[in-house]
Amino acid sequence: MTAPEAPPSATVGSRSSSSVIWLLVGSAFVMILNETIMSVALPILVVDLDVTIGTAQWLTSGFLLTMSVVIPITGYLLQRLTPRTVYLMSMTLFSIGTLICAVAPGFGLLFVGRIVQALGTAVMIPLLMTSVIRLVPAEHRGAKMGMISLVIAVAPAIGPTISGIILSALSWRWMFLIVLPIALVALAVGAAWFRLHGETRAIPLDWLSVVLSALAFGGLVFGLSTIGEAARGHVAVPPWVPLVVGVVAMALFVLRQIRLQRTGNPLLDLRPFTHRVFSVALGLSVLGMMSLFGVLILLPLFMQDVLKVSAFVTGIAVLPGGLVMGILGPFVGRLYDKVGARPLVLPGVVVLALALWGFALVVGEGTPVPVLVGLHVLLVVGLSFMLTPLMTDALGSLPSEIDSHGSAILATLQQVAGAAGTALFVTLMVLFASTPDVAADATGTHAAFLCAAIIGTIAIPFSLLVGGRKKEPVAA
Repeated sequence: MTAPEAPPSATVGSRSSSSVIWLLVGSAFVMILNETIMSVALPILVVDLDVTIGTAQWLTSGFLLTMSVVIPITGYLLQRLTPRTVYLMSMTLFSIGTLICAVAPGFGLLFVGRIVQALGTAVMIPLLMTSVIRLVPAEHRGAKMGMISLVIAVAPAIGPTISGIILSALSWRWMFLIVLPIALVALAVGAAWFRLHGETRAIPLDWLSVVLSALAFGGLVFGLSTIGEAARGHVAVPPWVPLVVGVVAMALFVLRQIRLQRTGNPLLDLRPFTHRVFSVALGLSVLGMMSLFGVLILLPLFMQDVLKVSAFVTGIAVLPGGLVMGILGPFVGRLYDKVGARPLVLPGVVVLALALWGFALVVGEGTPVPVLVGLHVLLVVGLSFMLTPLMTDALGSLPSEIDSHGSAILATLQQVAGAAGTALFVTLMVLFASTPDVAADATGTHAAFLCAAIIGTIAIPFSLLVGGRKKEPVAA
């Protein structure tokens, strides 16, 4: 089988292609960094903004949730608009959101700014994935997708480090004031020489699908997020209400897309799910992202509230893991080009599960910080051997006419998984806390890590379903 040819209008020269991809990678890195940059700041924001930990964690969960609601629309946008237009729209929204966050007087406007940031970020990830699949020859995609793993996994991993360093000397507003000029430079560079154009189609946007998508993902994550506070009588709406709304809306959304596929104009084409390679890789990616974002939210809270270490030390503690993932990403990508997915994914999943069980067994009031650092490094090693092969396998298995929808599905469910993991683990941490009205304690953190370890273990048998050898993408 041969790799699908990109449309002539979507191709550029090799040097220009590399420049375009690097611009997209750099822009997306800065944007995705903001997914978890708030995690170390949550204990500070709880005091500074006079909100509960359940409310404050929505600065992270709301960011992820917005992305999961918006990303399905990007399959439509990438067909309706040129890549240049999509890029400029994405960077403009992100820059505006960052400015709002920097000047926000309270939680309300800060939350609005995070939502606007997420609107821009949501569009960038599928644009990056689709551009790599269309511009890079099949035999080199593993290495290039290793670069994307720097964005999707490494940027969130070092977000707490960046915020910890900033908070050690400056206020939380500087987390946005430092990012803003970088975003504006990327916007200016893109406006000056981003010239990647693609074929567009004048297709209608199904607004009913947009509404159903928002209700589905929003209801599920919101309901999950409020279980912990509901146990203490702090919510006006019982969690089962948004959960039921989310499940019903999800079912209606899927039925709506199947119906629209007959006319060729679904908001999110579900045909990628008919490809076994895509579905298996997607499922394992979801479990991996749940674990990653769960740990990234649990560790800072546990270290600051239980071990009583500073925000600076907390940020430095997760830095080795971020650096290891950054080093391994391109290396694992090149290995994938040679040996395929299963020889990398299977040991990666096993290492991930071992790291999560290590967290579940050692967390306590006297846990040494170096032990947590070592387990975090072990965790990201496992994820490094999972994410790049899985993403490359998933998108490389699709025909070219649905690759943009495949990237939208993959990015959507990764963000939903991150939001769900954040919400689930914070809920368990609060629900099982032995001391009321604290952000974290040893008992609640242990319960949350135990849940994460069980999720990691569930992923092991599914990794056996990953393809056993390197395969070429199917023809269009």
